[in-house]
Amino acid sequence: MNWLALLLLFAAPFWESKAPADWSEAELVQMFTDCPWAQPLTGPANAPGVAAYLATAGPMEIAERERDRRYKRKRPQAAPDLLAEEYRVWLEDNRATHIVLAIPIQDARAFTDGQDTQRMEDESVMRLGRKKIKMTGHFPPSPGDPYLRLAFPREATASEKTITFELYLPGIAIPFRTVEFRVKDMVVKGKLEM
Repeated sequence: MNWLALLLLFAAPFWESKAPADWSEAELVQMFTDCPWAQPLTGPANAPGVAAYLATAGPMEIAERERDRRYKRKRPQAAPDLLAEEYRVWLEDNRATHIVLAIPIQDARAFTDGQDTQRMEDESVMRLGRKKIKMTGHFPPSPGDPYLRLAFPREATASEKTITFELYLPGIAIPFRTVEFRVKDMVVKGKLEM
């Protein structure tokens, strides 16, 4: 192996080596679609591709702030979003005790159907090994935050191999989906970020 290949193998990923303001648009998109904290939802073979991300992971919180900063620069007249603000306030009080999974939703009208929302609450679980943990709450998508945010108790530890979410998602074609995160990939500078 030559020195350049060896150097690239051990180079820190861009989210560790560059300031968020220096991330390219492609790198910012990658943070929300293909990094240790953003993984594709899987489902039947004909299910459209969607990625979910762990919104409470430190690198993802940084990526969200950078995305918001860039978005606000492009559209400074955007009106305040009360639902998004309610989530931010809740997160300040619950960050240490909850993991939040964020999923982009194209059709927020699905959350006006009480039956579908109840089914999501009843059937969506986080799996740690054989243990199933029910979600504790959710924040529906809104005009200023088009992500469904599902809250789960922060019970995963660095000793887990994977964290898997089994989900029923209103507003997504073929709503039964799973997403899996490898725990060892989510360690940054010796700290598990989730």
